Amino acid sequence: MSHQPAAFPHARLRRTRKSAAIRGLVRENALSVEDLIWPVFVRDGEGVEEPIPSMPGVMRRSVDKIVDAAREAAELGIPAICIFPYTDASLKTQDCAEAWNPENLSNRAIRAIKAAVPEIAIMTDIALDPYNINGHDGIVVDGEIMNDETVEALVKMAIAQCEAGADILGPSDMMDGRIGAIRAKIEAEGHKNVAILSYSAKYASAFYGPFRDAVGASGALKGDKATYQMDPANSDEALRLVARDLDEGADMVMVKPGMPYLDICRRVKDQFGVPTFAYQVSGEYAMIMGAAQNGWIDGDKAMLESLMAFKRAGCDGILTYFAPAVARHLNQQ
Repeated sequence: MSHQPAAFPHARLRRTRKSAAIRGLVRENALSVEDLIWPVFVRDGEGVEEPIPSMPGVMRRSVDKIVDAAREAAELGIPAICIFPYTDASLKTQDCAEAWNPENLSNRAIRAIKAAVPEIAIMTDIALDPYNINGHDGIVVDGEIMNDETVEALVKMAIAQCEAGADILGPSDMMDGRIGAIRAKIEAEGHKNVAILSYSAKYASAFYGPFRDAVGASGALKGDKATYQMDPANSDEALRLVARDLDEGADMVMVKPGMPYLDICRRVKDQFGVPTFAYQVSGEYAMIMGAAQNGWIDGDKAMLESLMAFKRAGCDGILTYFAPAVARHLNQQ
């Protein structure tokens, strides 16, 4: 910044903070309902809304209740929801074949939402962990997470989701080459307008624990994910990964987790100028909710402040479990 303010008292920086009206005039960033993607969890059954203890206020819903959630999102003005399945343990296998079953939970939910709430955009998750008996995002052979074999499976998963009606594919697996393989196949199959929001910079983080509870992967996971998710110490690597995914056909990119990696969000936006998203992951959500429920922080203010931080860091949108609460707050303003 080249300009230096005049010396005090000619410059009193508090002048622009004097009132709400003036603060509004000089505010550099704004949070909108249109910035939000709401992650939701689908499970089998009917009429089910099952609380997730490690994520206060978040539920696993049966397909019919997921449709109700999509209606709620649309009424609030939330432009997109993202579907994650809680798969029955009996359907988890070594080859993860349930992942591309046209009748799996995610694909049934996509079709049901599209039939009832066609105006809302549906984002999906492309990774094998909800279907993997080993709990990993990729196929495991003799303890090794296989890259190329996993990419083949992910391509089949992507096609099944496109055929169900998905609008945005979210490859979250972190296998090398999966964006190019998915893009080539969905183009060849005629799904030319399906967008890819790639989890390009996804870190091997401790903040995912409650999510793994939500999708039933915690008990299944053997070992860790450090051989394919990013080292939290690395920043330059994130830019290489984003560049690769854009070259392979990603339309949008994501940083995950969110708040501990705001520096990565800023670097990605500054370097590439592409639609940049962050995921305020389950551990971030649980910390805010847990502290709020104990009366240690003002939950609503912390929620809004945390999301504004993403906008300040350059994000165009945020995946957040707070989406309905934030939308209701913003709609009242």
